[in-house]
Amino acid sequence: MEKEASLEDIIKNDYQEKTILNLNIPSKKIGLASDHRGYMLKQKITKYLNTKGYTIIDYGCDNKNSTDYPEYGFKLGKAVAKGEVEKGIAICGSGIGISIACNKVKGVRCAKVVNVKEAKYTRTDNDANIIALNGNMPTYRAKDIIDVFLKTPFSNEERHKKRIEMLNNYDD
Repeated sequence: MEKEASLEDIIKNDYQEKTILNLNIPSKKIGLASDHRGYMLKQKITKYLNTKGYTIIDYGCDNKNSTDYPEYGFKLGKAVAKGEVEKGIAICGSGIGISIACNKVKGVRCAKVVNVKEAKYTRTDNDANIIALNGNMPTYRAKDIIDVFLKTPFSNEERHKKRIEMLNNYDD
């Protein structure tokens, strides 16, 4: 039986060959949202996170019929900003549109990520509370990215706290 990769191995080696099944991620409440193009990946991620002990709150959509990603990005963003869920995962065709929608909600720091290194740095440096994924991403890659995003703590370095405070205080 092959040795399971650790979180450090994943980050150091940009490990993306298979899903990491056992990172001992603590049980938390996570929000998921998608448009129609992200629906299938959202369903797979929901099952995966349930097996890891997470409580999942689904903010839509509920099927593969064409829909508008802003509606679901706003719902997820509001839930994260209000503290109804600790973190969020947003999925649309490219991951870009829904990330823009989430970021319209004050208090949200949503990052569109494509690999585990970005997932790590968006947590350590930006304290992102939502990640956005491409709905066509392979499931194994999405699982690895989500594992790193949910497990990685914010660094609490002063320079990063200062930058986040600047984002939080911006009002145009």
